[in-house]
Amino acid sequence: MRIVVYSPADDGPPWCAALGAHFPGAQVWAWHAGASVRQADYAVVWAPPAELFAAAEPFRAVFTMGAGVDKLLRMPNLAALTRGAPIIRLNDAGMAMQMAEYVVHALVRHVRGFARYEQQQARGEWRKGPFISRQDWTVGVMGLGAIGAAVAKAVAAFGYPTLGWSRSPRMVPGVETSHGPAALDAFLRRVRVLVCVLPLTPETEGILNRQNLGKLLPGAYVINVARGQHVVDDDLIALLDEGQLSGAMLDVFHNEPLPAGHPFWSHPKISITPHISAVTVIEESAAQIADKIGRIEAGRPAGSIEGVVRPELGY
Repeated sequence: MRIVVYSPADDGPPWCAALGAHFPGAQVWAWHAGASVRQADYAVVWAPPAELFAAAEPFRAVFTMGAGVDKLLRMPNLAALTRGAPIIRLNDAGMAMQMAEYVVHALVRHVRGFARYEQQQARGEWRKGPFISRQDWTVGVMGLGAIGAAVAKAVAAFGYPTLGWSRSPRMVPGVETSHGPAALDAFLRRVRVLVCVLPLTPETEGILNRQNLGKLLPGAYVINVARGQHVVDDDLIALLDEGQLSGAMLDVFHNEPLPAGHPFWSHPKISITPHISAVTVIEESAAQIADKIGRIEAGRPAGSIEGVVRPELGY
């Protein structure tokens, strides 16, 4: 078996070691731009250049190093590059719990007013805020895949009324779910804290715009852990300045790193983190990929493996 690995983050060697541990007899190597490409059975990649595909024989399957596949799907002529090889994404591999922790932290910090108490400490001020009822803070989670469902369940476990919205029907214990474009309006109008965990597709790009965010309950709070392209930046800032929104916590942005001078940096109602809400755990991810490769090697059709991407849907 031959597995080629590519990551622009220079973490190819750890990936090779982790995959090699599952397949001791396999040839596993890290590819870099400009290098020759040996014939390989499988590719494990993140944001690969077209050169990798163009110079290689057809792969049996292409695995991504994360749950998001938007960077790969936006490659020009992807179908011609992959030549029929299925693209298979990670389902979770340790990221769901990290994302749930991040969202619960952002939610509780805002609802309980902990930022205000931090400011009071700096002033040497002892003053208790009003009692907060969780029932007044309905949380809406957009996107109910493996990670979004884990986020919604974690929020619900803290006693917050929790709604979920997705493209297609999903059932999540303890969460009231709805789906499809026709249900979006009613979903938004009930939400006071909106959490975006959507995949980035042509249909979801710019979904956090003035029209949709303006439907949230007055003083709503926005948490985005999906992709920066879901947000229309100017619309978010305008609604914050107008008081329709009370704040936002953002982990992802149109351009990363977030450029110096971007208004998000200095906005008093926006909290920023550098795309750390969930990071890929190489060992767990490699184990999941190895399991899927093992299934293909055992004769299961690659297209039947969990996590196979449907390019027409964008995930």
